[in-house]
Amino acid sequence: MLIVVCGPTGVGKSDLSIKLAQTFNAEIINADSMQVYKKMDIATAKVTKEEQALVKHHLLDIKNYDEDYSIYDYQKDARAIIDNNPDKNYIIVGGSGLYIKSLLYNYKFSDEDTTNDYDDLSNEDLFYAAILKDDKMNIHVNNRKRLVRFLNKEKAPDEEAYLMYPNTIFIGLTMDREALYEKVANRVYQMKDMGLIEEARYFYDFHKDTKSLRTVIGYKELFPYFDNQISLEEALDNIIKNTRHYIKRQYTFFKNQFDLKWFDVTSDTYLEDVINYIKNQ
Repeated sequence: MLIVVCGPTGVGKSDLSIKLAQTFNAEIINADSMQVYKKMDIATAKVTKEEQALVKHHLLDIKNYDEDYSIYDYQKDARAIIDNNPDKNYIIVGGSGLYIKSLLYNYKFSDEDTTNDYDDLSNEDLFYAAILKDDKMNIHVNNRKRLVRFLNKEKAPDEEAYLMYPNTIFIGLTMDREALYEKVANRVYQMKDMGLIEEARYFYDFHKDTKSLRTVIGYKELFPYFDNQISLEEALDNIIKNTRHYIKRQYTFFKNQFDLKWFDVTSDTYLEDVINYIKNQ
């Protein structure tokens, strides 16, 4: 059995995934494009070492910041985990919708109803996503604008995308949008107190232009602060603003790309409702 836990950043996906893994004797497969990198912990809200000790996690901390890891690599690695252990239960959790799509579906992407700029993904991720959509695609990997336009362009009639793992259960987590915005704003200041600035400075001092660093919300906004171009307060405000925009794009993608059963995490019976829903599938 595969259980996919989707939803916007900050809604509580990691907490639920651990509880579900313990309930259903499952292991967790990360589906966050930045959590594959070592030391990117605070900005990506990565589960702690203590939480990882509770349940086995896959595809966390497997690459250094300057190593390439594309959507194609993720698809190959995640499928190998599932295919090599077909009798095991897995929880696939994360906010990178294209990663989840590439893992679970055949090599086609279904149409999107709205435009997405995919600014949480690298050029290489966009390139491989475009190939998955159409293996005859011939756009250069560095032509980001054309790749984004291609991914948002309506697909010509072709083989329909299909779910490669029919025993997959899709869970979507949500809450009042304004309450979520307030939650993630507070979380930015909590991250600051946890050492976000020091973590970002660590990567800035190495090589701030590495592609994996340019896409991390929480680093890219602080780099201008380190360059004395903006104040710390402005940098934190930019993190909050960009996180809000990212949440909007995540909702759009998940609602258009997956058939999710949505659960409000503020409900008193939320966890019980999710568990019962899974048991009845």
